[in-house]
Amino acid sequence: MDFIRYDASRSRRAFLTSAASGLGFAALASLLKNDRTFATEPQSSTATANPLAPQQPHFTPRAKNCIFIFLAGGTSHIELFDPKPKLAELSGQKVPQSFFKDQRFSFIKHDQALLMGSPFKYRRYGECGMEMSRLLPHIGGCADDIALIRSMNTDAFDHAPAEILFSTGIDVPWRPSAGAWLTYGLGSESESLPGYVVLMTGRGPVSRSMTWGSGFLPTAHSGVLFRNQGEPVLNLSSPPGVTTDLQRAQLDAIEFLNRERYKHLRDPKIRSRIASYELAFKMQAAAPDLIDLRGETKHVHSTYGTDRIEESGSFSVNCLLARRLVERGVRFVSIFHRRWDHHSKLQQRLQEGTRIVDQPIGAVLKDLKQRGLLDSTLVVWGTEFGRTPVTQNTAPRPSAGRDHHRFGFTLWMAGGGVKGGQVIGKTDELGWHATEDRVHINDFHATLLHLFGFDHHSLTYPFMGLDTRLTNLGGKIVKKLLD
Repeated sequence: MDFIRYDASRSRRAFLTSAASGLGFAALASLLKNDRTFATEPQSSTATANPLAPQQPHFTPRAKNCIFIFLAGGTSHIELFDPKPKLAELSGQKVPQSFFKDQRFSFIKHDQALLMGSPFKYRRYGECGMEMSRLLPHIGGCADDIALIRSMNTDAFDHAPAEILFSTGIDVPWRPSAGAWLTYGLGSESESLPGYVVLMTGRGPVSRSMTWGSGFLPTAHSGVLFRNQGEPVLNLSSPPGVTTDLQRAQLDAIEFLNRERYKHLRDPKIRSRIASYELAFKMQAAAPDLIDLRGETKHVHSTYGTDRIEESGSFSVNCLLARRLVERGVRFVSIFHRRWDHHSKLQQRLQEGTRIVDQPIGAVLKDLKQRGLLDSTLVVWGTEFGRTPVTQNTAPRPSAGRDHHRFGFTLWMAGGGVKGGQVIGKTDELGWHATEDRVHINDFHATLLHLFGFDHHSLTYPFMGLDTRLTNLGGKIVKKLLD
């Protein structure tokens, strides 16, 4: 067949209506996109396209930015967020063996673990009367803006798998984190800072960069680890003697070579490399200005507690930096603090930990609200799992600890379109199982994406022949969280 003559002889009507080519295909693609069969517009395939350019979500979002505070180790819901008077009444007794049947724990010996009530008192905070521990007066002072979920549950009982599941929706290493998915879907409003920034106090989570990585998404969507003193990003500064003009010329030459290579290979990693070089050049001016806190008032420093010593001051600075980052258009900020794995000396170590985090977390909530940013900034407090209502194989005493507990624990959210001043879900009278309005980690992810304007079924990325997503294992929107 003479394909040239055949194509030329086709009627105008055939060209306009064919679904296989021409305007018919364009109309079909538009209909499929409106029906959300296609997820998001493919990003530009040109080598110089910015992978973090702002994108449109599926529908009008409630939130624009996110500050995700992750207290790694497994924070005790029983001591901080979920009062259990019955547990205190039964303290020192054994639980029925049925509680342990067919379940796995990290260290518990069934015949030695005893029920233990919290040594700390609770009080009601805010006009809503939300009950939280007396260890959290600053966070409690923001209770009317907080939605407290007491019915969280997860599938993993050890740190690394649970951290990865919490971050990526599945306990398989090197999947994209929630922050990477959001920058992939929305891009970033900052031209001189990464779309996703990671701030660390002390040690990082057990799973390290797997909790903030981009997985199979382009590397431009991975979290970038910042330091809160000294050089913000290691190796960001130019070597002595390298002027800005010389560096600009060098980058232009490298970009030209990368563009030529991209024409032949069409490898998206080349696009990410070009964008990374350009972003690093812009960050050389923006990042030092970000961590220079001298322009903040004495009142702000006092409110956050940045003058506190060592670890406490570092966490305070990170909370203040998080506010400054979202002010500058950064889409997602993760704050990690790892000292919540209390297998022993729980009473002492919880008091130490809450002294570090309570004041600055309360400060960032109040600061965002005062600046008119809380409505568009979602603040999340999370941990990979809770702690068991029983001791870790000792009698209840100040030196006792609790093991990892996945069946029921607490997470809270504030701002970003979340309905504050409410408690969602319950655990049983011992704090063992989530029994009402159960919220799985995948449900949390579905709700997170919804708050940012995405149908979680439709925000996808092609990987190994499949349209993959953050909620591949399921997930439903927690409607009670929404206004």
